[in-house]
Amino acid sequence: MTKSIFLFFTVLFVSILSIQAQKVSLLFAGDAMQHKSQLDVARTNNGYDYSAYFKYVAREIKEADIAVVNLEVTLPGGRYTGYPNFGAPDEYAISLKEAGFDIFLTANNHILDKGKKGLVRTISVLDSMKVKHTGTFIDSEKRDIYYPLMMIKNGIRIAMLNYTYGTNGYQPTKPNIVNYIDKKQILEDIELAKMMKADIIIANMHWGIEYVLKQNKVQEDLANFLIKNGVRLVIGGHPHVVQPIDVQKEGNEIRNIVVYSLGNLISGMKPVDTTGGMMVRIDISKEEDRPVKIDSLSYSLVWVNKLMKDVNTPSFFELLPVKEFNNEKGKEKLGEESFTKMQTFATNATNAIESLWQED
Repeated sequence: MTKSIFLFFTVLFVSILSIQAQKVSLLFAGDAMQHKSQLDVARTNNGYDYSAYFKYVAREIKEADIAVVNLEVTLPGGRYTGYPNFGAPDEYAISLKEAGFDIFLTANNHILDKGKKGLVRTISVLDSMKVKHTGTFIDSEKRDIYYPLMMIKNGIRIAMLNYTYGTNGYQPTKPNIVNYIDKKQILEDIELAKMMKADIIIANMHWGIEYVLKQNKVQEDLANFLIKNGVRLVIGGHPHVVQPIDVQKEGNEIRNIVVYSLGNLISGMKPVDTTGGMMVRIDISKEEDRPVKIDSLSYSLVWVNKLMKDVNTPSFFELLPVKEFNNEKGKEKLGEESFTKMQTFATNATNAIESLWQED
């Protein structure tokens, strides 16, 4: 093949690639908690072991181009505790990364549970792990540099925002910064994302009322505000139970999505609706200079299986994909009582999630 023919086919190949849609798959998971029961079970002679947690769901997480999780603990480096002041070992965050999570959200109501040291060390550990994170910052200079969190994946520019309604009465110590829900600040951040030529803006919101399977008016008003100002995906957490997904369309195309609450990813909580959550996958694409399209939306329910020593003492935690275990195989693995609890969770969750979706 002559040099000119080779050059011709090279240019042709690049041209074909340029007109093909660039695609990115996004996965969002709920609150990654760490209660005392989880700490007790994970403790070993050499530290903490979470290897059982995500083995059944890691493939789904890793299949996404970008996977996002709410890290609802601090990483204080010692004196680990569960509720109400969460402090988890570094091994917990490492296990989340190994499961496939790329982005850790830290703007939540528990980020100041261990004070200034907890916030600062959490950021430091995540930096050392080389995972992206957003929502809290050492100082305003770091926020100015790294916020909004901008990612370029497969040619698509994605801006990630993260805010919390509060921090359980604690206030950050200067110069540390926690992103609180403040419409004026959020609007400035959205405008900055637009100036940075974001193709799509995603807002991860820590909001809502705990243990309620439906969004409230405050959530609805804030979601409307975000979408009105250019956010395409609004992803919620904090209630510890799943809440509806609102799919907003223009004709046959999905224009915006609001996930009011993903529920828990994994926790030691006992009320049936808190024993699991959902992972939401959203596929987006972009052709040349056209706006990003939201191609598809799906969700999968996950449920925390606890092997119990006795009524009050678990000896094992693992996260199960409900779809894979809602059958005879699952019944045999879990036993009648746990299998029934998983089914009850799944029924309640599905009804809540699809209550708005079905209206479209």
